Amino acid sequence: MSAQNNGSHDQNGVHGTQNPPPANRRKLGLIIVAGVAGVLAVVGIVQRHSHYMDLAQETAVNATPAVQVIYPQPGPNERKLSLPANIAAWYQAPIYAQVSGYVKMWYKDFGAQVKAGDMLAEIDTPGLDAQYAAAKANLNVAQARYKLAQITAKRWKALQGTQAVSQQEVDVQAANAEAQKAQVEAAEHEVERFAALEGFKRIVAPFDGIVTSRFADVGDYVNAGRGDVDARGNATELFSVADVHAMRVFVAVPQDYADIISPRLEADLSIPQYPDRTFKAKFLATATAFNASTRTVTTELTIDNKSGELWPNSYATAHFKAPGDPDMLILPEGALVFRAEGTQVAVVDDSDHVHLVNVTVGTNLGTTLQILRGVKKTDRIINNPSAGLLDGQKVRVVKGTPGYNMPSKKPQPAVKATTADDSHAKDDTRAMPEDNAPPPEAGGRQ
Repeated sequence: MSAQNNGSHDQNGVHGTQNPPPANRRKLGLIIVAGVAGVLAVVGIVQRHSHYMDLAQETAVNATPAVQVIYPQPGPNERKLSLPANIAAWYQAPIYAQVSGYVKMWYKDFGAQVKAGDMLAEIDTPGLDAQYAAAKANLNVAQARYKLAQITAKRWKALQGTQAVSQQEVDVQAANAEAQKAQVEAAEHEVERFAALEGFKRIVAPFDGIVTSRFADVGDYVNAGRGDVDARGNATELFSVADVHAMRVFVAVPQDYADIISPRLEADLSIPQYPDRTFKAKFLATATAFNASTRTVTTELTIDNKSGELWPNSYATAHFKAPGDPDMLILPEGALVFRAEGTQVAVVDDSDHVHLVNVTVGTNLGTTLQILRGVKKTDRIINNPSAGLLDGQKVRVVKGTPGYNMPSKKPQPAVKATTADDSHAKDDTRAMPEDNAPPPEAGGRQ
């Protein structure tokens, strides 16, 4: 029994040594908690400091404007220009009536092929016919009076020098004969005038061509020189005839592109009704003067139309090509800054500071502009600078958007395009189509 108790005591003694008292366990737990709290505090402080530094760095970065830079590029080897054009007939004539009356009959309708002198319509003119008959009757009366005056003058002339008549009376009879002769001449001219008007009863084609309009109908009343008069009193031409063996093409060329105009100028015409075809037009003439309201110069081209597939007053787009100048520098329009100091560009130096530089602008190429002076090929130019950008301001250069900005690489040296010598170009601004060409002095209507 005693031995058993001693054994239990020994076991308790051993366990007392392995498990510390509760006070020690609490102390150890507090130390562990304090250590963890310290570690968490240190980590939090470090993270906050790191976030603060990141925020400060981001704030500093955002305070510097981000810009995209481009380099001036060489000009194109070939300049292309598309302009609206109007296709007109070689000749086009509106035909009005020269006598008043009623349309007796018309003989040519829209689209009819006519030759010079073909009758288009006939006008019934009873009033004119009566005047013509009266004029011929007056001529007969004048001729009869002239014959009588001649006979009388001869008789008085035979009695000249006798006591039967005086010299005064002889002279009066001779003068009366001369007056009657003048009356005959006046009556003859009056008959000729009415005869000419009688000829205008027939409306005829002035030249070979096609009838493009007909406003005359049987029974319509027409006024001399005013054409057909409708119920509201508006006057229109009776017919329109157009010569379409060749066509004139009128293009208004802007002043910036007037340097492309020369006797060698050609254009490819695209016409809406023929979307898959192009027509070649050649230079004919230019106005050599700008329109004050549009700053364009009227340029006339010519195109053959033997097949008749081109119609007068058609709309077309004229595509021009002209040699470019690779030695010139170009920039997009968005790179320019317009201020009170003039036209400027923002140049970024090696230290990423901005310098506003005045430039001289040349030809407008559409979306780009020629820069004559102020920048070099190696200058870094800010594309689309903000209005608040200041000279000397620090900027941050970022990459451009592919396919949107001009190339940001430094340009390679360009090879200058060679052009043919213009000295042998034909300077004949009145050149006409080779086949069936009207005379050079003939004009046209726009």
